[in-house]
Amino acid sequence: MFETEPIDLVHQKMTSGAYDILILDEINNALKLKLVDLEQLLDILHSKPPLMHLVLTGRDAHPEVIELADTVSEVREIKHAFRQGIEPQPGIDY
Repeated sequence: MFETEPIDLVHQKMTSGAYDILILDEINNALKLKLVDLEQLLDILHSKPPLMHLVLTGRDAHPEVIELADTVSEVREIKHAFRQGIEPQPGIDY
């Protein structure tokens, strides 16, 4: 499958000391779809270095993830081009 499992790659990058911020884009959706194991994600959250910023994006964050987070934000649509008949744009919408 993968040369390095994605969860192992996260641990490697997180503990390397080379990064101040690590963004796990759409990880909450991956967790909801069971592409990521909750216990593995909680382990990442517990083992995060104190000065690293770890950003988890995606909808439907698991309650245990929310509980461990320092900051939780929700973005809601007010207006979207798609609703006006404008097709999704590469690099913007996907």
